[in-house]
Amino acid sequence: MSNHSAGGQISIAWRTLKRFWPFAAPDRKLLIYGGALAILAAGAEVAAVYLFGVITDEALSAKKLSAFWSPAALWLGAAVIGAVATFRADCMTSLAGERFLFRLRNRVFAHVQRLPLDFLDSSRLGDLMTRLTDDVEAIEGLVASGLIRTVTATVSVVAFATAAFVIRWDLALAACALVPIFWLVSRSISGKVQDAALDERESNGSIASVVEESLSNQAVVQAYNRQGVEEHRLATEGRTWLAARMAEARLSSMYGPMVQVVETVCILVVLGMGAWELSAGRITLGGLLSFAAFLGYLYPPIQSLGQFSLTAAEAAAAVERLDDVVQTPPAVDDGGAEDNGWRCHGRVDMVEVGFRYPQANRPTVDRLSFAANPGELVMLSGPSGAGKSTVTKLLLRFYDPTAGRILLDGVDIRQLPLRTLRENVTLLHQESQLFGGSIYDNIAYGRPTASREDVIRAARLADAHEFIAALPEGYDSNVGHRGRLLSGGQRQRIAIARALLRDTPILVLDEPTTGLDRDTAARIMEPLHRLMAGRTTILITHDTQLGLDPDQIVTLRAHGAERPPTAVQPVSAVPRSEPTARIPTLTGPSPTGLIPAMVPNRFVGRAAPRATGRATRQSRAVGRARVAPEPRADDATTRWDTPTDIRPAG
Repeated sequence: MSNHSAGGQISIAWRTLKRFWPFAAPDRKLLIYGGALAILAAGAEVAAVYLFGVITDEALSAKKLSAFWSPAALWLGAAVIGAVATFRADCMTSLAGERFLFRLRNRVFAHVQRLPLDFLDSSRLGDLMTRLTDDVEAIEGLVASGLIRTVTATVSVVAFATAAFVIRWDLALAACALVPIFWLVSRSISGKVQDAALDERESNGSIASVVEESLSNQAVVQAYNRQGVEEHRLATEGRTWLAARMAEARLSSMYGPMVQVVETVCILVVLGMGAWELSAGRITLGGLLSFAAFLGYLYPPIQSLGQFSLTAAEAAAAVERLDDVVQTPPAVDDGGAEDNGWRCHGRVDMVEVGFRYPQANRPTVDRLSFAANPGELVMLSGPSGAGKSTVTKLLLRFYDPTAGRILLDGVDIRQLPLRTLRENVTLLHQESQLFGGSIYDNIAYGRPTASREDVIRAARLADAHEFIAALPEGYDSNVGHRGRLLSGGQRQRIAIARALLRDTPILVLDEPTTGLDRDTAARIMEPLHRLMAGRTTILITHDTQLGLDPDQIVTLRAHGAERPPTAVQPVSAVPRSEPTARIPTLTGPSPTGLIPAMVPNRFVGRAAPRATGRATRQSRAVGRARVAPEPRADDATTRWDTPTDIRPAG
């Protein structure tokens, strides 16, 4: 809720300064020096006005040219000092302000990357981007540069008012008597500006969201001839933004003219009184002109102080929008603990695991249990919405289970730092997510410290080297936005190469052949076999006829898990009687050294040789109606009702 009272605006400004000052504190020396130089510049202006009065009385009125040169030289010196001080002050405060923006934006972005996936999925990306840019800049306008402007304006008001009182206290008192009018004007506008600024920022976020969504889905837009629909969406949001922006602009623009009228009234009153004082011989012409000049310099900083309330109102609107993000707690938070170097052998245990999404009426996963030994393949199947992908989110601790436990080598994953856990698990997503940039950068994303030879070798294992080498720029070729310059199969092979380079003991394959035609899907099976070799693999798929030989098939049904009866037999498509060839670890540092060699197709398989036709272990039906166990008291469960604040790192 907006607080339109003067006390409310001051309170909002103070809370905002207090909350976000830690992001400006590292540059407090710049702010102090910049403020001091700004005060020096104000002092130079006071000196210049005083010297103007001296020249008027002693040189112009007295018609003495000899009395002109000395004050003129001093005036020139004051002007040079003021110019240099102003330049340096602007540079210092600008640098401090930009660094404030840098720190706050990075801190908010780091927080966003720890938020629950359902929050990001339900948020409009364009609007989220404007909160990280425009709203952060509005806060900087109050905390960093706005603070310096306010301090400088306050000092200028004191300096020019003091000089005016020295010349004629009665004229100065009359001028100051009209100052409260400036406060009344700013108070009448600032509250309305906050409401208008909030509407404008929300509309601006909606425009950014429409543009982002439309450009990201241009293939659908053009294929369905819906360009006009998208233009209409943008125009609709644009009209809403225009109305909000003009409301804000009218209010902000109203302040300047109103203050100018008040300022003119003040000056006319003072000049009228000054003419009376001049006729009575109580003030010289130079003194009157100097006094008028002091008033000319006095009212702009007073106007700037009034503008501070408008700046505070805009910042309050920005804070309100930013709080929607920063007050959302992470689904899982380990305090940013570093990777402790622990590496598992690949044993995975799901023990009576249950999970319900926030705001959901019933659990997505209920009493799921299975165990996978190192190097084994577990296939999770079931209809859409049964919770297959949720299992991967729980394994990677995007969320913590609401019941049961997940163990790696017997260790509850909630006892592991997130970085350590995720250094043991590789996710190959069904969408083959790539980043804008080169093919090399996308493969090296799996292990940034890898050498170029490691990257190329991983590409060979993924059957990607041939098509990459055929491109004009090879590994330096740009993949386009989200990899759209490549085909679906090419994107998938690059993702497989990235996973190979990452080389973790546990692998999660989420619908690896989704969206691929039969021939392309068949072609990536060989790289997938190489990727799975020697790794504990959890495969999520609707298609149980992928030509794989799972150790277990776990069938998930809506709102629970049911393991298949023994009559269900997996498809064995890979010979298992011959051992799989191995090669040493790649040249760079690698957690497990499990990347397999390029081997003939007939030898493709997993690491442990087993007799062909060995009966696949089947999971026994759960079928037991019982209440899921309550989480233990020491379980690190997520608190959804605890707001999270943004503080600088360190």
